[in-house]
Amino acid sequence: MCAKSTSIVACLVHLFLSGNQIGSREAKMLADLLRECKALQTLDLNSSNFGAEGSGSLAGVLGECKALENLVLCNNNLGAEGVGRLAGVLGECKALVCLDLGDNDMGAEACGRAGGVSGPGHSRVERQRSW
Repeated sequence: MCAKSTSIVACLVHLFLSGNQIGSREAKMLADLLRECKALQTLDLNSSNFGAEGSGSLAGVLGECKALENLVLCNNNLGAEGVGRLAGVLGECKALVCLDLGDNDMGAEACGRAGGVSGPGHSRVERQRSW
């Protein structure tokens, strides 16, 4: 439960922005907001079209989302570059159990960097508290 003096953003547990076409500029604004979301457990940005540039903005803050368990980033035109930007920070997300990077045209190498899966056909990475 959040204290009365805490902002409503800090109390946010689930954020679903799927299909909002937020783009890379808006992804940066969202990243700034996510810094305050200390209780966030689920972030769903499916089909938000923020691309590799937007993934860089998100990568800069995801490690601070210590409660994040579910991250859905499928269908965002990330490509290998965008997934590579995220891969470096995913290890900091200790609570992360489910990661969905499907339909991002990332190739087998980037897919492996993101979670050790074996090929581009794998869209979902699930793990048990270890990366």
